Amino acid sequence: MKKLASIMVLVWVAAVGAWAQPAGDSPARQTARQALIEMFFSKTSGTLIKHLPAATLNALVDSGALANLQQYSTLVSQVQTKGKSFETFDTGSLLLVAEDAQSGQKFEIKVDKDSQRGDEDDIDVSFLTYKDNKPQKTPFLPRMTFGMKTESGVWKLNEIQVTVRVPLADPDFLKGMTQAIKARSGAAAAVPSLNQASLAMSGLGSDASVLAAMQSILKAENTYNSTYRATGYTCTLSDLDGFGGGTPNEHQAMLIPSGLAGGRKYGYVFTLSGCSGAPAANFRLVAVPLLNSPGRRTLCSDQSGTIRYSTDGNPATCMAGGVPAE
Repeated sequence: MKKLASIMVLVWVAAVGAWAQPAGDSPARQTARQALIEMFFSKTSGTLIKHLPAATLNALVDSGALANLQQYSTLVSQVQTKGKSFETFDTGSLLLVAEDAQSGQKFEIKVDKDSQRGDEDDIDVSFLTYKDNKPQKTPFLPRMTFGMKTESGVWKLNEIQVTVRVPLADPDFLKGMTQAIKARSGAAAAVPSLNQASLAMSGLGSDASVLAAMQSILKAENTYNSTYRATGYTCTLSDLDGFGGGTPNEHQAMLIPSGLAGGRKYGYVFTLSGCSGAPAANFRLVAVPLLNSPGRRTLCSDQSGTIRYSTDGNPATCMAGGVPAE
């Protein structure tokens, strides 16, 4: 009878323990704030990658950029060992304090708000600088929100928001801004023909970057045409976009940078047109300057790959009889 009573007591204790400690919970589970500190400020290599979402890591692996990120993580560890005082805090109003005794400079990251909601946590931080223990005024006061989210039991950095406060009525800010404007105006007056000289150099001058962008789009079109044979060429720049994760497809082929896929780059508007048939065997690409300033030429090309230009700003003139730019 006593043995039976002992067994019942043990069963009851086990049941109470299971009820008080839900399955899967760990009393030493890392907080979102600790994960953020480990990600950016740990001297152990690989912690940056550890706290990135799986979708981000997959995209980095596919693009070949993961090795560069690993090097950055190692570089951060090396910088932290250069002799500067460096301390992080798991709790409290400060996340980080860094000091340089030789220069008398001090840098703080302050936690303004930590809002956890289940498996999500938004950590709002601001930045403070000191010189010889005196707060330093900075014209731009950034604030950041790190959106953390659990994934397979590990806190991951899911989102970053950046807010910059510009004190337009602050006397120090206004003084610095006006002095900078005067300095730039003086430099421009001293070399009045610099921009025009640059535009005239090598036939295309500063349009060299635009020419390179045209070549990137043309190369992407050829790759797109050979990859998606049922579609042929595309006349939608966003179809060539390189932003995003997962597997490339005909609506996001990941062939050109997102800035270029947006259609505006280097002061030019890039446009695709003329796709006809199924699959499309033709297309037209034009780059028109946003500002009709001297030396800024309209560039054009098609499936032949030859890039031409005209000086009247009219894409039709360029397509009909433009001068080869190469």
